[in-house]
Amino acid sequence: MEKLKISTAQFEHKSADKVYNLSMIEALTADAARQGADVIAFHECSVTGYTFARNCSREELLDIAEYIPDGPSVRALIDIAGGYNITILAGLFEKDHNGRMFKAYICVDKGGLVAKYRKLHPFINPHLTPGDQYCVFEIKGWKCGILICYDNNVIENVRATRLLGAEIIFMPHVTMCTPSTRPGAGFVAPALWHNRANDPTSLRSEFEGLKGRAWLMKWLPARAYDNGVYVVFSNPIGMDDDQLKNGCSMILDPFGDILAECRSMDNEIATSVITREKLRLAGGFRYIEARRPDVYRDIIGQTHMPRQKVAWLSAPASTGNDA
Repeated sequence: MEKLKISTAQFEHKSADKVYNLSMIEALTADAARQGADVIAFHECSVTGYTFARNCSREELLDIAEYIPDGPSVRALIDIAGGYNITILAGLFEKDHNGRMFKAYICVDKGGLVAKYRKLHPFINPHLTPGDQYCVFEIKGWKCGILICYDNNVIENVRATRLLGAEIIFMPHVTMCTPSTRPGAGFVAPALWHNRANDPTSLRSEFEGLKGRAWLMKWLPARAYDNGVYVVFSNPIGMDDDQLKNGCSMILDPFGDILAECRSMDNEIATSVITREKLRLAGGFRYIEARRPDVYRDIIGQTHMPRQKVAWLSAPASTGNDA
């Protein structure tokens, strides 16, 4: 296909409530199908919820995690995909038969499981095992890749996925509105969300500023532009455990331009048609062709010991202050 119609979704999930979250996934999938979409993408851990898992014991997380492709949530997603004749991408916690657990993101259609990716840089719970490989697969003739949340901050992951042939990279997140060393970062007070009907202006100001969308715009368009790739960004809206997220699910083209975006403070989808022509016209295509790997192969591939500290995992959400 020279064109593909894609929807990206945002919704307020409930922690560990798979029945509710799957019902939201089905409702938004129905909306996408009515718009004629071929594909719909949901956020990281959209089936299970996310931030609550930072407090889960190994046994509790094992109880929430599922086998893939035989778990009930995966079967439910396949049924939804078949019912609406659409491809669905969604996330959940995975376990294997050796007792390991992963942050997984899957692609399904009416025929079953199409692809599974395991997050390379998980940190929400110490009992999660990092994935160890990239994932490139096809949706209706388009080469697609997946990188979950923090994986996209390590820019080598995006370039590697593009070099493996991905024309579209699905980037499911649970992000924004968290503390950081960068100026302007911090939590957004949950009270603003609960009072949004009476005072949408104060909440919108926080969501649009450096705690939210303005930070996203510092780097997300660059990932698309530098690599000459379509980006499908999905993120939740509303409360995620005791933390607030601001949605902004969007589709970007290889020029780094936004084709469609969720901008309401509600459950919503954004839909756009993508075309192959832009893949070859974008600057990123030329940059990839002009690479000199002989110059930097040994530098990029050198061994090092990763160090990672995520300040907001233990910070109180109610302060709204930067960590």
